[in-house]
Amino acid sequence: MMECTVLDWQGKEAGKASIQLKVAKETTAIDLMHRAVLRQRAHLRQGTASTLTRAEVRGGGRKPYKQKGTGRARQGSIRTPLRPGGGIIFGPKPRSYGLAMNRKERRLALRTALMARMSDAVVVKDFGKSIKSPKTSEITKALTRLGITQDSKVLIILSNPSDVISRSIRNLAKVKLIAADQLNVFDLLHANSLVLGEQALATIKEVYGND
Repeated sequence: MMECTVLDWQGKEAGKASIQLKVAKETTAIDLMHRAVLRQRAHLRQGTASTLTRAEVRGGGRKPYKQKGTGRARQGSIRTPLRPGGGIIFGPKPRSYGLAMNRKERRLALRTALMARMSDAVVVKDFGKSIKSPKTSEITKALTRLGITQDSKVLIILSNPSDVISRSIRNLAKVKLIAADQLNVFDLLHANSLVLGEQALATIKEVYGND
């Protein structure tokens, strides 16, 4: 079980919270999270690169010159891969880069990554509730009050992010906002610091704590 100190919007202690999720064994945890990250990054690849073979490239139906008597190497088509403008040998074709990983493994990897990063997490009560209109400066000031440096990569996890909060965060290059029920292993491991809303912590327990 991981114990967390809950802070208010001003960075002062406002209570305690705890979270306990089933994680992978220490001997397999790193390999499991590594495979989950590889799968996630692989699925971002479009796999649309495509080249033409000599059978697909346009032209080349006529023999460029006679077989004998020229002193040159025999050629049957100007679209041979040996000539400029010809087909491509073993070039890329559209394909899927997807990697298989069953649902239980994916969820276990996610819980393991989350629990591994809880020591770098800050739980905040009523995150951004006092912000009435989009203001990026309010978010940066709040992160400073929470002890997070400006050059840190921050992942903010909220239960139901409002439009005001989303618009306040989107101009910050190193700050990413994500819903509590849409977590992924890469973002959890990529961030230097995690900021969780108190309600988001309850959502995480509800969504990911039943396995």
